[in-house]
Amino acid sequence: MLALLGIFLVLAAVFGGFLMERGNPWVLMQPAELLIIGGAGAGIVLAANSPAVMRKMARGIVQVLRPRVLDAPYFLKRLRMLYEVFVYAQRAGGIMQLEADIEDPEKSAVFSNHPEFLRDRETRDFVCDSLRMLVIGVTTSQELDELMDLDIEIQRRGRHEPVNALGSVADALPGLGIVAAVLGVVITMEAIGGSPDTIGQKVAAALVGTFLGILLCYGVVGPLAARLEGLNDAHSQYLQVLRIAIVSFARGASPILSVEYARRSIPVEVRPTFIDMETALKRDAKIPAVTRPGVPTPEAMDAVQSA
Repeated sequence: MLALLGIFLVLAAVFGGFLMERGNPWVLMQPAELLIIGGAGAGIVLAANSPAVMRKMARGIVQVLRPRVLDAPYFLKRLRMLYEVFVYAQRAGGIMQLEADIEDPEKSAVFSNHPEFLRDRETRDFVCDSLRMLVIGVTTSQELDELMDLDIEIQRRGRHEPVNALGSVADALPGLGIVAAVLGVVITMEAIGGSPDTIGQKVAAALVGTFLGILLCYGVVGPLAARLEGLNDAHSQYLQVLRIAIVSFARGASPILSVEYARRSIPVEVRPTFIDMETALKRDAKIPAVTRPGVPTPEAMDAVQSA
């Protein structure tokens, strides 16, 4: 939302200033110049990028225009989810008891309480695949740490591809504006014997091409690319938070200490306080009952103690 507001302010300031100087707004209405710049820019995108990258660009632009998601309440939900997973694993007798939950997280008694996490396929696979390595017992905590860090780096590179594509388009827009202006000058030279009014209109139309190229570069596409890069960095930091919690638990830390390690790795501006996290865990955490044979449920243990 802020990105959309920022672009609106840029356009309002530029065109508002032009009107304050008593400029004729109809002079800026040059469909031919816009066609040259926009069409050539679209051609650059098609020529320089694969269909997968173009789909990422489209999703990235939509993501930029949406409100920010990775705030303190969002991190609290993920920390609570990990806490539930860790406590459930402890009560069930170890991380290996999570095999069924990892293989089908949508039917898991733990993960099914977090539909937002299940809808985020990349993050869901990142968490479940990492826990799977512990469940099948083929890795140590140090190897898991390196494996998750590698996954984060690969995802970061993939998310950076649309940023590079948008940056390339932004860099090309001023040049395309000059191309449109040069074509306008060519047309003007053909009419050099005409009336001064006709020549003036054609020169103005040619200059609009340069104006549009520079405005779209520095006022629209460039800021969108910068915003998308910031969102990608935030997402990588989010994955780092999940990595730290899982690796800490794999190293033998208690569930509450594992999520505290993760909380400390959250950027300060969106980091929930320990009190907020503790309150959320006590109030909202839903630990499924353990039904493994030979292990009494918490309800049964409470009934025995009360008797």
